[in-house]
Amino acid sequence: MALRNVKEYISKRMKEIVSAVGKKKALIATSGGVDSVTCAVLTHKAIGKNAIVLFIDDGLMRQNEGQKVKKDMAKSGIKVKIMNVQADFFKALKGLEDPEEKRKAFRDTFYKSLGKAVRMTGASFMIQGTIAADIKETRAGVKTQHNVLQQIGISPEKYGLRILEPLKDLYKFEVRMVARALGIQPEYSERMPFPGPGLATRVVGEVTPHRVATLRKATVIVEEEIKKARIKPFQGFAVLLKDKATGVKKGKRAFGEIIVVRSVDSKNAITAKVTRIPWKVLEKIQKRINLEIPDVIKVLFDITPKPPSTIEYI
Repeated sequence: MALRNVKEYISKRMKEIVSAVGKKKALIATSGGVDSVTCAVLTHKAIGKNAIVLFIDDGLMRQNEGQKVKKDMAKSGIKVKIMNVQADFFKALKGLEDPEEKRKAFRDTFYKSLGKAVRMTGASFMIQGTIAADIKETRAGVKTQHNVLQQIGISPEKYGLRILEPLKDLYKFEVRMVARALGIQPEYSERMPFPGPGLATRVVGEVTPHRVATLRKATVIVEEEIKKARIKPFQGFAVLLKDKATGVKKGKRAFGEIIVVRSVDSKNAITAKVTRIPWKVLEKIQKRINLEIPDVIKVLFDITPKPPSTIEYI
């Protein structure tokens, strides 16, 4: 359905949450992205202190993301608990290179972590930011989204959860409309999408702490330079390839990592065009990555639209 009346939509979803949850507790896992932050604020407005907001620190998020989300949401009177489960995720991803295997390993660990959190907090429900594009791509077999369970025949009860998805009929631009109406600060309502499995979707090949750390540094650089240039793509990010390349450092042969810069424009994430980033901006990104991340020997720019490519790499 098309979102025509945002205030009416918010009122309807809040009533549904109150009706379903009642006086029980509901857990909301937020990654700092617009979908999960919107769910957290919406649920908090509906059931107040019975909304338990959790940041799962899986080691795959942006730099210092957990502390930033906790600090920012405290300004709205929402307390965020941080759950450190980095070791569990890297153990689950160890040795995996196939994209679908990695997504499924992430999903299983994600829900096991949430299951533990549900038992620890006494929550009876979990509210998550599944949106229409997640469901559509999973059903079409494009890729498995970690937050889509019922749509692929997995029972939430397997993880001890009862799930509510208040945003599942909306696309990203509609979620932003809801976020603005809820008064969520622009830093979150207008933020570029970040995949649920985090940087694991942008590491081609095995996901290790070292490889993620390399990519995280590149991610900071890409996001900073895009922002400085006042470019506002749907998504702009870095990817770490599995292959390595030969280069020259200090006059000697070097064999190092390859970073790909990808930036696309889209409305609903179902199709996307490549952002026409000015050459000077790309050169600045390249120079910073090669200078600040010694392991990286080559920086590429991806010019493939969706389709035939997907936005993310895995």
